[in-house]
Amino acid sequence: MRRWAWDHAEAPRWLLTGDLGAGRFFEGDVSLGLCLDIEGLFVDLPPRARERFTLVGCVPEGPLAVDGWLGDLVVGDPSVFAGEVLADVTVLGRRPSATVPGTVDLDLDGFLVVDDRTDAVARPSGIPRFALLAPDDTPYGTCHDVTGVFREQAPAPVPTVRLLGCRPEPHLRKAIDGVSPHRRYLRAEVHLVAGDGSANRVIDAEVAGTVVAAGPSGAGAGLLDVTVHSVPREPLPAGLAGILDRWRAGRPTEPNLWAGYDRNLRHHWAGVALGHWTGGTDRPPGTTYDLDGRYVTDVEGFYCALGEAVDGPGGYFGWNLDALDDCLGGDPFTLVWHDSAVARAHLVDGYDRRRLGPAVTLDALLGLFAEHGVTVSLR
Repeated sequence: MRRWAWDHAEAPRWLLTGDLGAGRFFEGDVSLGLCLDIEGLFVDLPPRARERFTLVGCVPEGPLAVDGWLGDLVVGDPSVFAGEVLADVTVLGRRPSATVPGTVDLDLDGFLVVDDRTDAVARPSGIPRFALLAPDDTPYGTCHDVTGVFREQAPAPVPTVRLLGCRPEPHLRKAIDGVSPHRRYLRAEVHLVAGDGSANRVIDAEVAGTVVAAGPSGAGAGLLDVTVHSVPREPLPAGLAGILDRWRAGRPTEPNLWAGYDRNLRHHWAGVALGHWTGGTDRPPGTTYDLDGRYVTDVEGFYCALGEAVDGPGGYFGWNLDALDDCLGGDPFTLVWHDSAVARAHLVDGYDRRRLGPAVTLDALLGLFAEHGVTVSLR
């Protein structure tokens, strides 16, 4: 692993690697620069507001035929496109349709499932009416149109990002000196630089946009403060910066440092563990691991605890069900789950409003372990 050298009193925190330019000017994955700080990378946004939708000219079936909480609803046409998912939906009310006689207009609220709250959602063409389905494809009826789902790209919630105390590499210099907007565009992944000069990627941390200004930094001779007009994307939560501070001195040696965080930051703790993951160590078949279950009050805590059970403090062994399934693809082992009553009380059936979907239960996790031949002893 490369160790990054630095000749200033304050050590750099971030390394940027990525692409320079736009369209045909992309120059590949290269080192762009080291920075003391990145202003605008970690910002807490207000909670996402519930959204309003109207199903226009609707012929409802099943649960959609009554008002109240519905769950998840897919709006689409399987013959044309997979559809858009509305999550945590409540049917607020209905009235005779003003545009399609013999049908009703249904008012809903909930959340449109997107990767990023700023994402555009294109309206498909050539659909005379939309099919309404449950996630398991149970029909909920049809409608002639829907409002509130298809939208333009939202503006960036953090319009500018500043690279403070930055030592640009040659490719970033090109962006700073570029005369064309294409040449000033950068797209970079962010890596945490540890005290020994090594760097590990921070999952989902990116700086992307157009360099609009650069000038000498007060942090040291030869360093620049660079302003980037950011593309629309959600910033990472402010609390993640504190988690990364814990990792700058190296991988944690004390277990359960994640336990004091909320669900969102526990998720990001597991993401930091993934960013530092080197593939784990080979384990002989039948190895026994002890999982400390005292703090498994949510599924995010389970992933953190399991990573530490298998790979020690700061360890990684999946951070969602798909990743866990991948990690379980090796030789079977035995897991001794201590204080499992905590998970039994918290990982229960219901709707998970953080994940916008059915809750991951203890029984579901035990079933996944069983599919892979893992023996779990609940203590």
